[in-house]
Amino acid sequence: MISRMYQAKRISRSEFVPIRNLAYHVRLWGEPTPGVAPLVLVHGWMDVAASWQFMVDALSGAFAQGRCIIAPDWRGFGLTRWQPPDERSSMGAADNYWFPDYLADLDFLLDHYAPAQPVDLVGHSLGGNVVMHYAGVRPERIRRLVNLEGFGMPASRPAQAPARYARWMDELKRLHKGDMALKSYPNAGGVARRLMKTNPRLDQDKADWLAQQWAGPNAQGQWDILGDAAHKITNANLNRVEETLEIYARISAPTLFVQAGGDSLSGWWKGKFTLAEFHERLRSVPQLTTGVVHDAGHMLHHDQPEQLAQLIEGFVA
Repeated sequence: MISRMYQAKRISRSEFVPIRNLAYHVRLWGEPTPGVAPLVLVHGWMDVAASWQFMVDALSGAFAQGRCIIAPDWRGFGLTRWQPPDERSSMGAADNYWFPDYLADLDFLLDHYAPAQPVDLVGHSLGGNVVMHYAGVRPERIRRLVNLEGFGMPASRPAQAPARYARWMDELKRLHKGDMALKSYPNAGGVARRLMKTNPRLDQDKADWLAQQWAGPNAQGQWDILGDAAHKITNANLNRVEETLEIYARISAPTLFVQAGGDSLSGWWKGKFTLAEFHERLRSVPQLTTGVVHDAGHMLHHDQPEQLAQLIEGFVA
């Protein structure tokens, strides 16, 4: 039986916004209404704004009516280019990404779309880590905060710094030699199979639709992932948990943390960083609610968009 490609129910429109010398690509659903907070959705690592489509489609009409939903492609992902490639290289003029840049990009985007009102802010994975930090740094900008599986990183020790800097420099060299390039695929079907291999819960119709958003054809007819290989480089800076806890403590918005029924964190870190450790960090957040999306992995907005939409609606509304 041939599967039909997923059909989006709420159609987004695209805009390019000048943000910090970049043409930031933003997807929008709905129109702004005075007195109704925009819902801002920020994606995770190696993902794109269109990834939210299934959850946006699952929102109730009563919730979505009169509400502007805003989802940017982070710098170096999707249609937000880092910088145009130069004539000698397929890479942009810069070759590294820094976590604080996501905070600044989000700040500029909110100045553009919601300069005079707080927003409801949702982040997944890397985006969940970004929104937690942003809400502690700019607490007045957030009305409600939702973190979906944004765990942050394991604690680090000062003794790790020398090797960390050396690894960062070594990976930069590998990047410039082309050794860290992302794999290309023969067609969109190959991209869809890759998505389903990474997430066995992903249905074929959704994988086929996502492949068209997550990748695009190159000049040779191959399909390239719409993500900069430089995102793979290790961050040179150590993760200072004490700094994170100070930021969490300054979050003033009611906060919802949602995790998937499966423990993806333990699978990644093999005991170096656990859910129990992360939940201990969450104790620093003043107004915290937690939730679970069952029968879902890390990509819970793909696996159970209806469950997730219901959780977010109930918390935000």
